[in-house]
Amino acid sequence: MIAWLRVALAAIVIVIASIVLMPWQLLALRFDWRMRRWLPRVWHRIVCFCLGIRVRVHGKMETHRPLMLCANHSSWMDIMVLSSIADVAFIAKIEVRDWPIFGALSKLQKSVFVVREEKRKTGNQASEIAARMADGEIVVLFPEGTTSDGNRLLDVKSSLFGAAAMAVPASPTGVVTVQPVAIAYTGVHGLPTGRYHRPLTSWPGDVEMFPHLKDMLRCGAFEVDVCFGEAVRYGPETKRKDVSATIAQRIRTMLGAALRGRDLD
Repeated sequence: MIAWLRVALAAIVIVIASIVLMPWQLLALRFDWRMRRWLPRVWHRIVCFCLGIRVRVHGKMETHRPLMLCANHSSWMDIMVLSSIADVAFIAKIEVRDWPIFGALSKLQKSVFVVREEKRKTGNQASEIAARMADGEIVVLFPEGTTSDGNRLLDVKSSLFGAAAMAVPASPTGVVTVQPVAIAYTGVHGLPTGRYHRPLTSWPGDVEMFPHLKDMLRCGAFEVDVCFGEAVRYGPETKRKDVSATIAQRIRTMLGAALRGRDLD
């Protein structure tokens, strides 16, 4: 009973915040105002607070631009967490656009939707991402291309780094910064999580959305460690596969350390 009262109270606060902020975000998107970049951060911070998601940041996000963040992906919560930390835009598969709730939120954040199966559209999509990065936006890529169980990093798809390569000519310095980020769900109700409890936060593709969302809301009080690693400079002579391999190794190292409870600072 108490859990559902907490959920109801959180829902009321989130609805009020949405009613206040959403019209401004729609106007900002319509007229391309700068506030369209930071309003989602305000909303996501409110949501994380209401849902009991405590975010701990380790390391620092790069200040160089253009910047692409590459993170492991286990849940829709990853988007909430990263958006509460920085003004970011996400690269998402086209199917997300039509999802209930999350599709509308992703459009309000001006995510870039990509059709990975249609190679002829890849160039245009990469060009849009490159233009957004060259304009100073921080773009988030989930290079696994899908969600995992939260215990490991899946194979990284090097083809998804093509947008970073296309942004190089538009960069004032001729270099694009690609930074690895590890997102680890390390606590629930103040206790360390393990392989048994981590599925509470992870959302693999074969799990239905609403049952997962209901279980997560009833639980609440999650602790998340977000680790920013050493960046890679992507220049004209850089090989995409080398960058993807380096980024993958650094994410795996940080994720493993966080899940094992090592000192991340």
